[in-house]
Amino acid sequence: MLAEYDFNPAPGATLFNMDQWDGYVAARNRLLRFLMDQHPRNPIVLTGDIHSSWVHDLKAKFDDPGSRTLGTEFVGTSISSEFPPAFIAPIQAARVDNPHTKFFDGQYRGYVRCEVTRERWRSDYRAVTTVLSPAAPAFTLASFEVRDGQPGAVPLTPAAAAATATAPRQAPDPSTRRQMDRYLRR
Repeated sequence: MLAEYDFNPAPGATLFNMDQWDGYVAARNRLLRFLMDQHPRNPIVLTGDIHSSWVHDLKAKFDDPGSRTLGTEFVGTSISSEFPPAFIAPIQAARVDNPHTKFFDGQYRGYVRCEVTRERWRSDYRAVTTVLSPAAPAFTLASFEVRDGQPGAVPLTPAAAAATATAPRQAPDPSTRRQMDRYLRR
């Protein structure tokens, strides 16, 4: 995942996943500086391998919600590997400190379907009800688009719009927090 994500919602504290670009801040900053300096029309980053779905606005400064949006990142989930269910609530609790994150889902397995035209990039987060049956129906969990010349994800579905709303701050279960800390610091 290219975007910064602070997994610790406690004021004044931070927790980053060093297996993501948060572990390579200097390299990420060089890439974002290139986007800032060169002004490409609609930079899109597709990433995955985190077993969950995300949408991020890529910001000039992630800790400043008012900073310039440089591009958009769509993170695809896995079709079969499960995301640790115990991590979902802490990630949702940390959303308040990550306003550049427009969407997160760790419950469903699936894929991202992208449709690209000159006018827009549309990403539909497709999910399945179960991975245990090849006949399981797929459905659209959320949809976003990036309009030509306007970096940043725009929600197209009610679920996507609801996901962009900041959840109230709540403290995760302490045992889950310890488990997540161990996982991210390994």
